Amino acid sequence: MGQCGTRIVMHVDMDAFYASVELRRRPELRGKAVIVGGSPRGVVLSATYEARAKGVRSGMSSAEARRLAPKAAFVAPDFDSYTAVSKAIVAVFRSVAAVVESASIDEAFLDLTGAVRMFGSPVEIGEYVRAVVSDEQQITCSVGIGPTKFIAKVASRAAKPDGLIEVLPDQVVAFLHPLPVEAMWGVGNVTALKLHRLGIFTVGELAETPRATLRPAFGPHASGMLSELAWGRDRRRVTPMEPEHSVGSQETFGRDTDNPDTVRRELLRMADRTARRMRKQRMLGRTISISVRFADFNELTRSTTMPTPTDVTDEIYAQALQLYERLGVGRARIRRVGVRVEQLVERQRVYWQPQLTDPERGWREADLAIDAAVGKFGPRAVQRAILTRRT
Repeated sequence: MGQCGTRIVMHVDMDAFYASVELRRRPELRGKAVIVGGSPRGVVLSATYEARAKGVRSGMSSAEARRLAPKAAFVAPDFDSYTAVSKAIVAVFRSVAAVVESASIDEAFLDLTGAVRMFGSPVEIGEYVRAVVSDEQQITCSVGIGPTKFIAKVASRAAKPDGLIEVLPDQVVAFLHPLPVEAMWGVGNVTALKLHRLGIFTVGELAETPRATLRPAFGPHASGMLSELAWGRDRRRVTPMEPEHSVGSQETFGRDTDNPDTVRRELLRMADRTARRMRKQRMLGRTISISVRFADFNELTRSTTMPTPTDVTDEIYAQALQLYERLGVGRARIRRVGVRVEQLVERQRVYWQPQLTDPERGWREADLAIDAAVGKFGPRAVQRAILTRRT
């Protein structure tokens, strides 16, 4: 069940990110204790769960890690690879959410409040993201969903590794209060130790502790924040770190396909999804690009720039289709396609020069009418006939 009438936040956290990326290149190390960094000196950057089971943690010295896991494999970090994978994963996030906040290279918050009408329930979106990341990057992630950033973050921690937990608004207290205070986002070892000295070991005990009792140890601001978070109250919004300069959608086929008609139909679906998001954000764009990933994971991208910006589905699809036809890939087996629109501008800043031959009502008005129906009745309320056909 989704969260109706309230904000919906999803937190996605990669599982042992650096180590997981390294295992893609070294599959023979899967199931073993692997440590990234820390060799011959320095600190541990990441460790597989097999290494963590032996007590190894990020930030630990290499000497301590070797003492705890003497048979572990130490791997040198490759930050270029981590950055490339991170960017690909963020592209997946942005295909389902208009607002994405990258908290670090391996985690992000997504505001799903406006996405459920288009993509389904929060859990369906979360499982989709997990499936695509696993399929495309061969790594796993954990997902937490809740009415605030704090709850979503705590939920993703509880879901680790490779899981998903949704906390509905009326479940917040029941979810939070049995947890140890260490499970709270922002409570580190020092804060936890201070709470323990006050006889506070669970979030529920913290919630019931008067702020006056907390104030001498934490000060007025931190004590108030701890009390609010213990009840799940968090006013922070998901805010992108930088403005989004493009909007796109991508889809991985259930099975690789060599049928051009299937590819064309999916390009239309992605163009429609992208254009709908643009209209919702009141943005127009001039540059249309497509990405085609083949069964062997090689990928081609092509783009074209229109003379005037648009948010009309058919205009975006027409350009995407031309780009695909020009690739000349024939019956090559295709794994995934995507459509993206760049060079975005606010619709209110764009002036169209009307033409005498323009109809009083056009495709844009039709798109807006479809958007209204979808917004009221759900994503299947109005669909193009070709998109309802089974491949």
